[in-house]
Order: sequence, then structure tokens, then C-alpha cells
Amino acid sequence: MVLRIYGLSIAVTVVSLIAAFLYGGPEAFILCAILGILEVSLSFDNAVINATVLERMSEFWQKIFLTIGVVIAVFGMRLVFPLAIVWITAGLNPAKAFDLAMNVPSAEEQAAGVKSYETLLTDAHPSIAAFGGMFLLMLFLNFIFEEREITWLSWLEKPLSKAGKMDMVAVVVAGIALLLTAEFLTKGEDRTTVLIAGLLGMVVYIAVDGLGSMFHTDELVEEHEHSGPSTLVKATGKAAFFLFLYLEVLDASFSFDGVIGAFAITSDPIIIALGLGLIGAMFVRSITVYLVRKGTLAEYVYLEHGAHWAIGALAIILFISIKVHVPELVTGLIGVALIGAAFITSIIRNKRDGGDDAPEPELEKSATPVA
Repeated sequence: MVLRIYGLSIAVTVVSLIAAFLYGGPEAFILCAILGILEVSLSFDNAVINATVLERMSEFWQKIFLTIGVVIAVFGMRLVFPLAIVWITAGLNPAKAFDLAMNVPSAEEQAAGVKSYETLLTDAHPSIAAFGGMFLLMLFLNFIFEEREITWLSWLEKPLSKAGKMDMVAVVVAGIALLLTAEFLTKGEDRTTVLIAGLLGMVVYIAVDGLGSMFHTDELVEEHEHSGPSTLVKATGKAAFFLFLYLEVLDASFSFDGVIGAFAITSDPIIIALGLGLIGAMFVRSITVYLVRKGTLAEYVYLEHGAHWAIGALAIILFISIKVHVPELVTGLIGVALIGAAFITSIIRNKRDGGDDAPEPELEKSATPVA
């Protein structure tokens, strides 16, 4: 099973490393490998959250996510999106942005005020961080303010779930966080940019999540009317489509900081696309499939909580990074520490309860395994 799940990712990794070697020699090979390892090691929280959404989708839409979704993640978010940011924020046409990405301006051009691709992308960081931070913060807040039977940090999660009974509390808290970020972590023109980008991130989250929930509810009602209640009903049609969009925006929010952080290693967009995109994105999706197929989230019940707390930490780090650079290693270690703690406490819980109380994986027993 492990080989079947990770086989394609391993094959893509080999091909990507060979392509990097042919493209730029041993140095490109090493840089591509480093980027791939960093993306995989720092994106486990992304995989956990993906799995919580993916297991709600039908087999067909799971395959869509693992095929079309990969193309969007690799080429859309790791290659096209950075180019789009440059040509939009710098007022350049796509051809000029691509030329800057592939060629570092000469000393004469830099002296004349021509900025490099890396510099232009870094200049756009406040808006990117504000959008991604608000989207992830909304995801985190909606989770911790929701009342649930199982809690991890009960001393904190239970009071927060009670506060969540107040309407729109997540929006209120997120709005306050955005205002504080704009007031204390930005200055000049960046303040307006951050406010607009953050508001857009909030609107996108509410729209995509709300549409997915609405259509999912409608289809569940229709399914129940025809075949009776079932806890195994999976999202299909419009509901699954909006869940798919939700996953793609979520992946984008996770990848924003990673793409910019990759420039600390290399400014070559081809190497970044091979390392972060092909190797990193493929393995994140393989981990996602493994979690769904093995029912890991149902067996280790605190993993989802740990991933959401890691997302909350990432959202705060994105806001802070608008003013202060936060190393990727710090971001990754915080996420790993939270998810690791959640995993360990899940094991302790299962041993304490003798495994009797561990919920059964909510998977369709008759469904064909996701390829």
C-alpha cells in the first residue's frame, strides 16, 4: 500500500532531480533536492488539513484533487502565481516578468533602477502575507470556536467553543487582528495594501467555505430523502466542487510564504517549480492520501487539532513577517512541534482508553482506494 501511494511521488522526484541536473548541473540538482525536502518537512500540517477535507469528498472528486489539483499546485501556485504577482504589482507585462525571472538584471540596469524578480516578489510580500494570513486565520478561528465532542487543549478549547456561540465571532476576532496588524506592523502605503489584501482573504474564505457548506447540506438532505440517513455520505457535484476550490485556495495560502522563502536558497523559478512544486506538492498529496486511506485522523484524534493550532501559528507568523523576517525553519519547527505533541497525546489517549473509544475511520468501505 505504501509503495502504491508514494510510488508516483518517488518517480516524479527522480525525474525532477534529473531534469534539474540537466538544466543546471550538480548545483541545480542539490538546490532542487533541498527545496523538495524543506517543502515536505514543513507542510505536514497542510497534508493533515487536506485530509480532513478530502475524506468528505467522493472518490471521483478525490481523484480530481490528486490530478488536476496537482497541476494547479505545481504550475499554478509555484510558477505562474509568482510571475502574476510580479507583473500585477510592478505593472509589468507577463513577457517582461518572465524575462526578469529568468535573467538577473545587469549592474548597469540595477544602477538605472531596474529591480530583480526576487526584489519585486519580496516587495509584494505584505499583500501576500495579509491575504494568506487572513485566510488561514479564519480557518483556525472557525475550528477553535466550534463546539466539538473531543478537545485537545481542553482548558483553552472548551472556553473558546463557548465563546463561539456568539454569531460571527471568528469574523470579529479576525477583523481585530487585521486592524492591529495594519496599525503596528505596517507603515505608509503598505497599511492600505495590507488592509485590502487581508479583507480579500477573509471574503474569499467566507465565500468558498460558505458555498461548500451550503451545497453540501443541500445534497445531504436530498440523499437522506432518497436513501435515509448515512454518516458515510460524501460530497459530490457542486458541494465537492467548492470543497475542491477550498482546498486549492488553502494550498495557495500555505505556499505563499514557502515560495518567497525559497528565494533564500535560489532565485531560479525553474528550480523552485521543480523542488517546491513537483517534489514538494506531490509528496504532500501522497501524505494526504495516506492519511485518508489509513484512517489516521480517526485513529489519532488530536492530529486535526494540532494541525489547526499549527495553522493559527502560521497565520500569526505571516502577519509578523510583514515587518520582521521569520526564518522558514522557525515556522516549520513550530508546526512540527504542535503536530508532534498532538500525535503523542493521541497515542497516550488510545492507550489510556484501551482503543475502545477510538472512533472508526469514516471511510466508504466499498469505495475503490484512491490512486
